[in-house]
Amino acid sequence: MSAVNPSLTDMQRAMQDAFRVHWRLMMFQGVIMIILGALAVAAPVIATIAIDIYIGWLFLISGVIGLLALFSTNDIPAFLWGLITAALSVALGVLLIWRPVEGAASLTFLLTAFFFVEGVFQIATSLVYRELIPGTWAGC
Repeated sequence: MSAVNPSLTDMQRAMQDAFRVHWRLMMFQGVIMIILGALAVAAPVIATIAIDIYIGWLFLISGVIGLLALFSTNDIPAFLWGLITAALSVALGVLLIWRPVEGAASLTFLLTAFFFVEGVFQIATSLVYRELIPGTWAGC
């Protein structure tokens, strides 16, 4: 039971109690994360292939669930778009699982392109908001 501190909210007291009870579990998780990080640095090829296979399974499961959801409901707007994206997700998942080495290189290029495009869109959005909502950029 925690000592009652009137300056803490109920949420803060609940978090304080949870940390007091579970600090060993959090410490264990931290140690495991450090070990896994060190292993990933020591064996980057194995870590990359493991991540590639994991992402492949995520795509595969997501695509199958998407197809099941798509075909289990009636009158879906944009049915063709949903079908294409779900089928693409299944195909990508199968390819990443089946050919993880090639998939690792492809994922690297894909993530690079994604971050570049996302950065460009984020800059464009911030410039548009600057014009649409005056005062959002302090000092400008």
